[in-house]
Amino acid sequence: MHDLVIRNGRVVDGAETPAFLADIAIDNGKITAIGKITQGGRREIDAGGLIVTPAGSTSIPTMTAR
Repeated sequence: MHDLVIRNGRVVDGAETPAFLADIAIDNGKITAIGKITQGGRREIDAGGLIVTPAGSTSIPTMTAR
């Protein structure tokens, strides 16, 4: 069992690759797996409809309405 599993997020990894849907497993404060995570987590977050990106990433383009 993982410490935390973030499910169904649109992952933007900062490597200039297209965003993709995936689950993310975190153990001891570190990402241990990205993809379809079948094992559960002590805590789980449903990130459906949300963007998931590494902390400190500031190069994500955004659009704002005026």
